[in-house]
Amino acid sequence: MSIAIDIVYIVSAVLFIFGLKMLSAPHSARLGNLLSALGMLLAVVVTLFHKGILTYQWIITGLAVGGIIGVFSARLVAMTSMPQMVALFNGFGGIASLLVGWAVYSINPLLPLLQIITIILSVFIGGITFTGSMLAFMKLNRLVSGKPIMFRGQRLVNGVIILGIIMFAVFFGLAPAFSSVYFLIFLGLSLLFGIMFVLPIGGADMPVVISLLNSFSGLAAAATGFVINNNILIVAGSLVGASGVILTNIMCKAMNRSLFNVLFSGFGAVTGTAGQSEISGEAKSISAADAFFILEAAQSIVIVPGYGLAVAQAQHAVKELADLLEANGARVRYAIHPVAGRMPGHMNVLLAEANVSYDQLATMDSINPSMPTVDVAMVIGANDVVNPAAREQKNSPIYGMPIINADEAKTVIILKRSLAPGFSGVPNPLFYKENTRMLFGDAKSGVEQLIAQFKDMPA
Repeated sequence: MSIAIDIVYIVSAVLFIFGLKMLSAPHSARLGNLLSALGMLLAVVVTLFHKGILTYQWIITGLAVGGIIGVFSARLVAMTSMPQMVALFNGFGGIASLLVGWAVYSINPLLPLLQIITIILSVFIGGITFTGSMLAFMKLNRLVSGKPIMFRGQRLVNGVIILGIIMFAVFFGLAPAFSSVYFLIFLGLSLLFGIMFVLPIGGADMPVVISLLNSFSGLAAAATGFVINNNILIVAGSLVGASGVILTNIMCKAMNRSLFNVLFSGFGAVTGTAGQSEISGEAKSISAADAFFILEAAQSIVIVPGYGLAVAQAQHAVKELADLLEANGARVRYAIHPVAGRMPGHMNVLLAEANVSYDQLATMDSINPSMPTVDVAMVIGANDVVNPAAREQKNSPIYGMPIINADEAKTVIILKRSLAPGFSGVPNPLFYKENTRMLFGDAKSGVEQLIAQFKDMPA
């Protein structure tokens, strides 16, 4: 029986690895998700069977309640709320690891030192992940300010909290059978540090912290695997932790910033006007009818989607417009910036929902060399990821950040409600360039007006 269970665990691990690999490509992501889910189902069922669960009432109840919540979440949560949902999932993973570690200690305080150390790691990482993710959820959901929150002496306070965590973890580890008070203080400080960890992060850095917290949830699960001596949990947690770290590193490179800078610089704590004095020119508005004539004559069109497109839920309208443009003889591509939106891969998921062909998606690095040959760049809801201040203004907070060079296209049409800065709070000189035209208003409404113009075009 033990050999059979190990074989199933190996199968689950293989499904996790292949599923994770398939998630790296849009055309295989759906199948990869299903394979990973199947692997987790096998792992959970075999673990319950192996551990000899005598009463399944709570297991079945949890499965039913969780399944109902999952179905309604998948159906009802809007694409604009996906980052918040991911933050919640990260937090739930963290608190699950914390509670398992706490439960194991409560059942048997007289544990070996090695297992006590793994409990400490499980509770510490799980606590940070839970409260940090909950704060990230509230920031993304505008329940608290989305800007970095900083105060005088903040690093000193964090240092004291970290010192307290280390001290009480040592006290707990030296005498676990007589240190339940030390454990509770250690647990409380871990939860507090999660809040302090995310507090100074905000603005355009939120996708990075979401990715990092996802990695933390995996590391917490791996530590919990050691606590309960479950190999498949160690494997699954390690995969999530490692992939989250890799993704976080990729996103930091996409912003041309170090992880230390993201976590501790408080970027955007003050909505600055850096570079505002260097912006010259006048924003030129355009009507949907005039935009239609530009698009109708274009042979090459690049659409740059951003969070505003998700807010307007315009993805299906954009897909319909792209189909009309292709029927008119134009080549249409979508330029995806690594940190567009509010979470990693946000735009890819958004466009996949509208059944946009994967072949039309282009990365920033692949689209930029050809941008000077593009007739029209349509920027829909994006802002910071096309801000030329990142190239041109050395005093700009985002200077050095790689962007999609939409300004190099022959004509730029920007669908936006106003000239307000993006999530980073940095003004965008692209709005005032000679080749830029602003189609003001709701993104979905603007795209639908363009669709109507094409449909009214004589055959």
